[in-house]
Amino acid sequence: MAFTAQDVKTLREMTNVGMMDCKKALQETDGDMDKAVEYLREKGLAKAAKKAGRIAAEGMAYAVVENGVGAVVEVNCETDFCAGSAPFVQFVKDIAKAVILSNPADLDALKASPYPGSELTVEGILPEKVMQIGENLQIRRFTRFDKNTTVAYVHAGGKIGVLVNLEVSGGIDATEIGKDVAMQIAALNPRFWDKADVTDDVLAEEKKIALALMDQDPKMAGKPDAVKEKIVMGKMNKFYEENCLLQQEFVKDNSLTVEKYIASAAKALGGSVKFVDAVRYQKGEGIEKKEENFAEEVAAQMNMGKK
Repeated sequence: MAFTAQDVKTLREMTNVGMMDCKKALQETDGDMDKAVEYLREKGLAKAAKKAGRIAAEGMAYAVVENGVGAVVEVNCETDFCAGSAPFVQFVKDIAKAVILSNPADLDALKASPYPGSELTVEGILPEKVMQIGENLQIRRFTRFDKNTTVAYVHAGGKIGVLVNLEVSGGIDATEIGKDVAMQIAALNPRFWDKADVTDDVLAEEKKIALALMDQDPKMAGKPDAVKEKIVMGKMNKFYEENCLLQQEFVKDNSLTVEKYIASAAKALGGSVKFVDAVRYQKGEGIEKKEENFAEEVAAQMNMGKK
């Protein structure tokens, strides 16, 4: 029985299994859709697809540098128990390695990249890992730095992964500087790296709020506009100190800003360091977790048994 590209697409939608596996299933079953689904189930692929319907909000953020190339990835699973298991941790590390080795342009390219230590692609090995680990796995995002000096930091066993990129001159080792900056980013999660990055719309909104608060304050409402403007500018400096990495107080020494810490630490080593960029991933950030009601789940199963 012949089959079409639409049949492959239909089977994929029914099972959530990859296109190539669906095509092979239809080839092996002469285009019979029901037998193709059974074939995928027997191969364990449909089982993996069934798990793909469950929300993966736990997991790990991981950052690493190898041979001067840095990668930070977030891979999600369903439970914190799984997130701490050796097979899952190794899978996340392998994904980071694939990012470093293949330099993929996006998630689709990453999934098409070779999986380290295997003849399969990342997408090809994913169903095997789902079956081995026993939970839905989702590769959510990644960033790769291959220029300048990159330093990686992983906080709390994978709750947060940070990659810091620095321009270093003078032949110095800036690893400790990068690690300190990465820890600052992990702890305080600044909205911007530098005050120059703050957009005009954000500045306008902050100024608007500050002026509105003054108008509501009986002691401030009657002051001249020029005075209010000066006060607002002072408040904007406070905004920079709280929201911009380089203008923040350095956590390890609050007598310095992060920018001044970088400059003084580099000078002490006999060189110079300039902050270029950074990435901070927090696992599960922005993913809505499904609220499970155990009592309702048991009741539903009991009712199903009565039918």
